[in-house]
Amino acid sequence: NLKDTFETAAFPGFWRMAAKYWRNGAGEYYRSLNKHAFARALQKLVPEIQAADLVPAGAGVRAQALDRRGALLDDFCIVRSERMIHVCNVPSPAATASLVIGKQIVDMLPLD
Repeated sequence: NLKDTFETAAFPGFWRMAAKYWRNGAGEYYRSLNKHAFARALQKLVPEIQAADLVPAGAGVRAQALDRRGALLDDFCIVRSERMIHVCNVPSPAATASLVIGKQIVDMLPLD
């Protein structure tokens, strides 16, 4: 999506994060393009695995919030505007806290 790409490129936190983690990103690209390198990385966890055991598959994507300083947010955040309340960066484990999150949101609602 071109619009999302431009918004990402315009966000200062993206560039700060990219500068900090560029080596990690380059390594991920390398392993995704080189089956033997990927197998070697996996062998640290499962020594018996071989490149022949691997089959191509899609990548999993996990959304992760990033602040303007380029720091990844570890927990959910609640952002309130005049007419809306947004719960952002909610990883699936946060579902165990959904009742507490719901109570926080209700407590933010106007009483009228």
